[in-house]
Amino acid sequence: MKNFIFISPNFPENYWRFCRHLRDNGFNVLGIGDCEYYNLLPQLKQSLTEYYKVSNLSNYEEVFRAVAFFTFRYGKIDWLESNNEYWLERDAHLRTEFNINTGFRDGDMKKVKLKSEMKRYYNMAGIKTARYCLVTSEEECKRFIAEVGYPVIVKPDNGVGASDTHRLCSDGDLEHFFNTKLPVSYIMEEYIDATVNSYDAIVNSRGEPIFETGNVTLGSLMDVVNTGDSSMFYIVNRPFDDVRDAGRRALKAFGVKSRFVHFEFFRLNRDQHIGKKGEVVALEVNMRPSGGISPDMMNYANSTDVYKIWADMVAFDGSQKGTGERFYCAFVGRRDGKPYVHGDDEIYGRYAENLKICQRVPHALSGAMGDRMFVANFKTKEGVDEFYKFATQCF
Repeated sequence: MKNFIFISPNFPENYWRFCRHLRDNGFNVLGIGDCEYYNLLPQLKQSLTEYYKVSNLSNYEEVFRAVAFFTFRYGKIDWLESNNEYWLERDAHLRTEFNINTGFRDGDMKKVKLKSEMKRYYNMAGIKTARYCLVTSEEECKRFIAEVGYPVIVKPDNGVGASDTHRLCSDGDLEHFFNTKLPVSYIMEEYIDATVNSYDAIVNSRGEPIFETGNVTLGSLMDVVNTGDSSMFYIVNRPFDDVRDAGRRALKAFGVKSRFVHFEFFRLNRDQHIGKKGEVVALEVNMRPSGGISPDMMNYANSTDVYKIWADMVAFDGSQKGTGERFYCAFVGRRDGKPYVHGDDEIYGRYAENLKICQRVPHALSGAMGDRMFVANFKTKEGVDEFYKFATQCF
């Protein structure tokens, strides 16, 4: 029997489904987390062979001891994974130290975590990237801005989502940034007027996608995080051909194997220095599933089970689980205290036949996803547009 260590199997909460299908495929599923065992979901407890509770997942020595314990107790560890961006580097280091060869290791981290390094591999795939400079000094940034003009975007070179991302529109903004920035490495990029389109895939050991989908994000995730806007995105009913082509080329350039991935691209809203309106250019890669409730939304949009497809990839390097009737699956994250025209009860009443999920967003995800989520299926894009208008209209 093969051994799979799942780091933080309880967060996001829906990740118990990965563990359940691994168990059903014959794995010992060994969980490591900082949640008390009695607080785990019953479905997760039933899916785990054993759980090792640490006081803090950020304490590497504790997690190392947990992996060592499972190795002593069960023998060679065949897989170790969290499917979580936050622990991506930690996962790689543990694989390196315990000689686990079924995932990224230390030497792979630069190209999949540093935004500046990602550009080189996107360029290898023939996909355009925004002009940039590393933030070394205010003078260097001014030289870059003289070339590309304001506004510019500044974000951590090694960052998660839109956290600590800033739009600078003037010399005053630049000066303020340098007076307040955190002691981390930042990258500065030209501003791209575009809509984010994603390529999401489950990839086998030969780098071939066995499942593909994608999403479209409305508005700016940076504004959602920084100004508390409502969050809106939807899973497309079928992947766009140009996004799928770019995604597949990126898979080859980055050497992706045996993973669930979420690659982000810009679709240009107008002609710009980087390309023509409608063209797809690179944003960044994420070597894990799209966050939060997105895997469930992929299931609703494709009438399938991506948790099983992923677990089948791990166990069998492929899956017989296909897709069924296709929909657009729309997400709205509403903010507490925002003066919406229509209350939650009105959404329940108007969209009762469409709604799939209505619940609070976990606090750790609320910055990017709002406080209360509504997920609904629609046959047409027009249905999605009307839903967004109704759910986000404010006084």
